[in-house]
Amino acid sequence: MSEKKSSSERKRREALVYHAKPNPGKIEVVPTKKHASQRDLGLAYSPGVAEPCLEIEKDKQNAYKYTNKGNLVAVISNGTAVLGLGDIGAEASKPVMEGKALLFKIFADIDVFDIEVDTKNIDEFIATVKNIAPTFGGINLEDIKAPEAFEIEERLKAELPIPVMHDDQHGTAIISAAALLNALELADKKIEEVQIVVSGAGSAAIACTKLYVLLGVKKENIVMFDSSGVVNKERGDLSEKQTEFATSRTIKDLSEAIENADVFLGLSVGGVLKPEMLSKMADNPIVFAMANPNPEIDYDLAVETRKDVIMATGRTDFPNQVNNVLGFPYIFRGALDVRATKINEEMKMAAVKALAGLAKKPVPEQVNIAYAETRLNYGRDYIIPKPFDPRLIAEVPPAVAKAAMESGVAQKPIEDWKAYEDELLERMGSEDKITRLLLNRAKQNRKSIVYAEADHLDVLKAAQQVYDEGIGIPILLGRRDVILELMEEIEFEAEDVKIIDPKSDEEKPQRERYAKSLWEKRSRKGVTHYDAKKMIRERNYYAAMMVENGDADAMLSGYSRAYPAVLKPILEVVGKEKGVSIVAATNLMNTKRGPIFISDTSININPDATQLARIAQMTAKTVKMFGIEPIIAMTSYSNFGSSKNLHAKKVNEAVEFLHKNYPEVQVDGELQVDFALNRKMRTDKFPFSKLNGKKVNTLIYPNLDSANGTYKLMKELNSAGSIGPILMGLNKPAHVFQLGASVDEMVNMSAVAVVDAQQKGKKKQ
Repeated sequence: MSEKKSSSERKRREALVYHAKPNPGKIEVVPTKKHASQRDLGLAYSPGVAEPCLEIEKDKQNAYKYTNKGNLVAVISNGTAVLGLGDIGAEASKPVMEGKALLFKIFADIDVFDIEVDTKNIDEFIATVKNIAPTFGGINLEDIKAPEAFEIEERLKAELPIPVMHDDQHGTAIISAAALLNALELADKKIEEVQIVVSGAGSAAIACTKLYVLLGVKKENIVMFDSSGVVNKERGDLSEKQTEFATSRTIKDLSEAIENADVFLGLSVGGVLKPEMLSKMADNPIVFAMANPNPEIDYDLAVETRKDVIMATGRTDFPNQVNNVLGFPYIFRGALDVRATKINEEMKMAAVKALAGLAKKPVPEQVNIAYAETRLNYGRDYIIPKPFDPRLIAEVPPAVAKAAMESGVAQKPIEDWKAYEDELLERMGSEDKITRLLLNRAKQNRKSIVYAEADHLDVLKAAQQVYDEGIGIPILLGRRDVILELMEEIEFEAEDVKIIDPKSDEEKPQRERYAKSLWEKRSRKGVTHYDAKKMIRERNYYAAMMVENGDADAMLSGYSRAYPAVLKPILEVVGKEKGVSIVAATNLMNTKRGPIFISDTSININPDATQLARIAQMTAKTVKMFGIEPIIAMTSYSNFGSSKNLHAKKVNEAVEFLHKNYPEVQVDGELQVDFALNRKMRTDKFPFSKLNGKKVNTLIYPNLDSANGTYKLMKELNSAGSIGPILMGLNKPAHVFQLGASVDEMVNMSAVAVVDAQQKGKKKQ
């Protein structure tokens, strides 16, 4: 089997395992009410459930008050136009619909039931959707082939009192329209004058073109092509929707149409726009090549052909990605929140303008970090926001909601917009977006990671995932024969991955060099040359010396050994960063309220006040590494001096030290954890706190017992994902797994190690 075929088969199996294990599918239903007692169950079902039923019978609008209808969307398909798979049938489309449900949830906190309707008959499909519509607050039609998709959407919009949108049409249209507005501004072109060539005449292409016309493009300035050629008035095979954009001009092919055109919109197939065609376009050509996976013209080829091109694609690896996730979650969020009866043109246009406007605003550091940019600025390579931009939730839904209110389709107007924005921002704590940001950032500039326990199956699986996903470059330490056997077992085929057995004869010259270097470093700490030779045969010392000598960018260990045994070689070899007096550790917990950092979770047993202050400073620095502004609470069992016990007083002294010497750090305490995390309680009880009005995301604990116990309790009881412990204060990137860490935890820590190496590398430049 060739390496390419083997890799393809591995990815196929990986995808199947992902969807099958540990539970089949990607979504589940979770109770939102108490259900522990007989009383709870009596209220949830019989007899208590009768009361809301009777209220809804009196007024159907009460369904929004007593059920989840107001935050529930149906993603509905018949499987006739699935992704790049075509007509694969209703049941086969279910994984895609579940995936869409997942995106709704993680980006806008909208619950979804996916519905697969097994019919190609338009009337049957519409009847089915109408019959189940009372369950939902909105309908997202998905992957339905044209021209049926047009009729289905139009009829359902006219016949249902809830928002209906076919995202395949309008999602791409809305995002690309926002990009077009900004591209035209940068190219200094007037929308009513531009000449547009459209390659593709399917539902998405027609929806895009219709929206462009609403923005001001003139129909007579549009030339559209389908697989049969130019869409002109002489053809008798056009659909009603295509006829709307049929040209009366005599044009024979794309090459002729593209001459002096200002805009090329591609929603067709890869490679149709040739370099010689691009060369004939007007100055500052705008090219939206959105065929996937291969654009109508390769991005690099287009930029090489025309230095003045402004280009967007559907690809994540090029600037200006037209990604539907920028639109549909936030459009439905705004529509649901005002209980809109439909998604109309005014609401779509509001989303377009909100997205276009957001691209012109200063970009948060979190987004720059995620995309490995020094500073994203509005310009040719940044005409639409990035999918990871946390501001989307607070920008697009309010714009859509306002448009719904102004156009008369909102049944529940919003009165307090600031409170609504706060509510939207709170929703975004419901998923682990920070992990996606971390992995994405690591991929931007891969670093080499030495895995000191690569002859353990789970460690090797983590290294394989890191390699396959482009997160880092693994270096495998351990017994070569065991590693090779395990690699064969999991089909980890990578000839460029180094395997090193520190005890082998082959490594003797390197071992001698490392031993000499270690002896020189530790000779005044009681280590003899003989001791150093013995120590360097131990893989954690060997891995640490690789990092210390620049033979690896970072190291990871600890899966099979006690934490102190792994930490000791790191501290002895790598040592503390210049100017740092203490090494500490923090854990990033992905909770429903958002990311929370907890320190010190693994090193300092009972730090004094000054050490606590230093731990807080280092944690703040680490939080910023993730692109988050640290808001720090110094925790205790007491609040603001309520206890005079020495344990509480040291926390108070640490806070005073920080306030006096580092006023820029947003920190306060001492505080009990509930007051730290509950803004209302904190404001009501302690109106003088420097943290009031702010959402705490960092907790500094007074000792190791409390910090370690808290993070492990959160991890086990609340299913909060944990990344860490992240070592802080070391001179080089070295991190320690928790004993028996899962593969996912090790992959995440690998990304941390890469990002740490990126940061430390910048300092040396």
